[in-house]
Amino acid sequence: MIFLIAVAVGIAIGYLTGGRLRRLSSLKLRWTWLVLLAILIQGLIFPLFTARPVIPVATEALHLVSYLLVLVWLGLNIRVRPLLLVGAGALSNLLVIVVNGGKMPASITAVSRAGGEFAAHQLTENGVYGNLVLMGDKSHLNFLGDTMYLPGSIPFATAFSVGDLVIMIGLVWLMAWGMRGDG
Repeated sequence: MIFLIAVAVGIAIGYLTGGRLRRLSSLKLRWTWLVLLAILIQGLIFPLFTARPVIPVATEALHLVSYLLVLVWLGLNIRVRPLLLVGAGALSNLLVIVVNGGKMPASITAVSRAGGEFAAHQLTENGVYGNLVLMGDKSHLNFLGDTMYLPGSIPFATAFSVGDLVIMIGLVWLMAWGMRGDG
């Protein structure tokens, strides 16, 4: 959901710099259904509004499959320059998730300050929650984990990683760039 903020900011910048939404079609992104499938998979294994996933098995494997689908899509659209930044962020996230057994290490402080008290409690009690693993001595590459956050008072508040931040910057660039017809 946090990526929607980046898209909205990109659209605003696009308009402020003389761009038009209709010009986004000039990007000619291929195989976009791969991204939609990846989002669907993540929605089924990491539910947003319930405590239980729709698909409660093979979570780590499906999480990795969703990232691989996005990386394939990025590879197919590599000619779109802003997607290089999106790809760098996705690779960063994939790296930290792979070395942590299919889960993203998360700072209790970041999760809690983002308004995720229930998730922070679950992480403290169980060491895992959804796609997160408790950040600590047993997790790896913690600096690439969810250490930053939007405060809980902001819509779509969440803890996020350096990779997520890079993806968001890439999405802002993509929207503004595409709206100007630079693609």
